[in-house]
Amino acid sequence: MNSTTPLAERLRPQNLEEYVGQAHLVGPNGVLRRMVQTGHLASIILWGPPGVGKTTLAQLLAQALDRPFFTLSAISAGVKEVREVIERARFRQGTILFIDEIHRFSKSQQDALLGAVEKGTIALIGATTENPSFEVNSALLSRCQVFLLKPLEETDLRLIADRGVALEQTTKQKTIHLAETAALFNLAGGDARKLLNLLELAIDSVVGEQAIITDTLMVEVAQRRTVLYDKDGEQHYDIISAFIKSVRGSDPNAAVYWLARMIEGGEEPKFIARRLLILAAEDIGNANPTALVMATNCFQAVTFVGYPEAELILAQTVTYLAASPKSNASYLAIKAAKQRVQETGNLPVPLPLRNAPTKLMRDLDYGKGYRYAHDYPGNFVEQEFLPTELSGSKFYDPGPNPRENELRAFLRSRWKDKYGY
Repeated sequence: MNSTTPLAERLRPQNLEEYVGQAHLVGPNGVLRRMVQTGHLASIILWGPPGVGKTTLAQLLAQALDRPFFTLSAISAGVKEVREVIERARFRQGTILFIDEIHRFSKSQQDALLGAVEKGTIALIGATTENPSFEVNSALLSRCQVFLLKPLEETDLRLIADRGVALEQTTKQKTIHLAETAALFNLAGGDARKLLNLLELAIDSVVGEQAIITDTLMVEVAQRRTVLYDKDGEQHYDIISAFIKSVRGSDPNAAVYWLARMIEGGEEPKFIARRLLILAAEDIGNANPTALVMATNCFQAVTFVGYPEAELILAQTVTYLAASPKSNASYLAIKAAKQRVQETGNLPVPLPLRNAPTKLMRDLDYGKGYRYAHDYPGNFVEQEFLPTELSGSKFYDPGPNPRENELRAFLRSRWKDKYGY
């Protein structure tokens, strides 16, 4: 590579020993290191923010295993390109297919991979910045192991910056002194590629044979001070946490402030809207059922609209959810019910509740004794809906708010003696 090649590309690690960060995966006891040692690479998905080494890691794994390596970008490749690689892989044992931004693949594109992954025709390595649980279909996800790549720590960034300085000194025949790093690290936000691009920009901005990199210089060449939020770094997790807790805590002022921090930091509107969807069910629930409707419409709307107008939709939804009464009764109910399922196993469905589509089932008393609620006054008749062993178990306890007090009164009128409402 010549000096016109970006520093980030020139400094790309050539082997796993040069790779920086992700010790939990490629360190001496890392799971990917063990895969290399055993020579067996499962299909995997690398999930993490930009600039932490997903693409580089995929290339180094293929190199270490001496496997044929194909790469596709989900932005430009389609089903046709996927099938072409799979066809070539049939004649090249152990082929690795790397798909960058796999979350951008449509369902049909992801489905095209299923057979080859399941049969081992290819070992798939997918890279994504989005939560695979939401963006990768369940059939493909079940055939892959997901590994989380963490934002690079300051010690990692320092090591990369020092390597960059050393390479630039040799390439540009210039004395370079990295006097201060706070602005560089803050602007990079855990992204090695961004760090090296900024460093190269700062070095090239200094005329002469000596370059002293200071915080002031770094801010000047970046042309703006970074907002103290980085969607690709550690603060991503802190600020989304503050945002959710502010909405849960019914403080619309704090909530909209943290929303603004995320918007200014370039956070994906779908990510924010998805978190609001979860919050509407978990923290508001039946205290205000309209909250979930609002959050659902918000998610759909920002998907269609995008920035800058999406910020108006997000702001309306955030302030509404923050100002709504709160209840986690539904959240507690499903947690308690799941715990009881784990404790008691697969208890039989009571015969009156069973489906009876055939004569044999009816002869076995399937459905016998079931009473149709709408045939009774008030559309209700007391009967047992739980397995006999769990009779009387109360999982849902309405919260102390006006809406759920109404629900409690209704349930008390029906089930007071049984569930103690």
